[in-house]
Amino acid sequence: MGEQAGGLAMVAGRALLRHGAWPGKGHIVEGSMAQTGILQDKLVTLFGGSGFVGAHVAQALLARGARVRIASRTPEKAWKLKPLANLGQLQLAPCDIRNEQAVRQACEGAHAVVNLVGAFGGDMKGLMGIAAGRIAHAARTVDAAALVHVSAIGADPESDSGYAQAKALGERCVREGFPGATVVRPSIVFGEGDNFINMFARLIRAFPVLPVFGPDAPIQPLHVDDLAEALARAVENPALHGGKTYELGGPTILTMLEMHRSIATAQRRGRALVPMPDTASAAFAMLPGSPMSTDQWLLLKQGNIASGSQPGFAALGIAPRPLDLFLDRWMERYRKHGRFTGRAGIA
Repeated sequence: MGEQAGGLAMVAGRALLRHGAWPGKGHIVEGSMAQTGILQDKLVTLFGGSGFVGAHVAQALLARGARVRIASRTPEKAWKLKPLANLGQLQLAPCDIRNEQAVRQACEGAHAVVNLVGAFGGDMKGLMGIAAGRIAHAARTVDAAALVHVSAIGADPESDSGYAQAKALGERCVREGFPGATVVRPSIVFGEGDNFINMFARLIRAFPVLPVFGPDAPIQPLHVDDLAEALARAVENPALHGGKTYELGGPTILTMLEMHRSIATAQRRGRALVPMPDTASAAFAMLPGSPMSTDQWLLLKQGNIASGSQPGFAALGIAPRPLDLFLDRWMERYRKHGRFTGRAGIA
């Protein structure tokens, strides 16, 4: 028993140290980091858990002593999490969420289910809408105590964006299949392994002149570990959070142009950033091979900030951290001379 407790403490310590959430490192939350013991040895199934956000959610749950089942088309991508888990604490399960039987099997024995599936492209309504309802129905069938569904800020059945329509359909299907589900709508999620800040960082490193699409569009980026903590807390306490919808954004609202400037400054690079009109941005998004799809452009154009009509991080007892807190150290890898580039140096 003592060895098991020691192993769990080591798992928690590794996860906290790896992501800068150790006390005093800047992850400020109200109350304790986790409700010790609530998820101990309980099985949580993560659909879409092999992706960027899923890896962080899995670590938040492992740190609480939960057993985690990664259900994904590519579960092998989560193999890197094995060293952070005790023997038998992490399961990797191949699963096609379009298959009802496969979804049911992935939920079998689960105390809680988390749906992280998202996609820009393909059959979005099938993957993020109909399949979300399939997961909700399976979770209810196996008597799961909690279902946490990750949607997105901007989910709207009347939107011009297929992504926003699919997310709205997913919310409706989840509510029909599991009325006590917790729906979480995050803004743009950032972290050192993301495909958002890193994409713009690479472009700023490469080009002295760079167009900025949607320069005045407001965004409210949140750190991936703050989102993971929020999801873990929702899993821990369905009596408090079940049936609610949360909109989660970071503590700072900035425009796309301001974000580009912050990245360039953190890289110590002087860059000419050229605001682009909407017509040019829309045309760029339609080009083959464009890093921004038409759906992404439509979402960006309307902005991506919490509406204020739903509870947010405060209701979960979490104080989210701003992008600026991480950006300077993060951008070292993109500087001309790495960490040896002086603050006064402009490339």
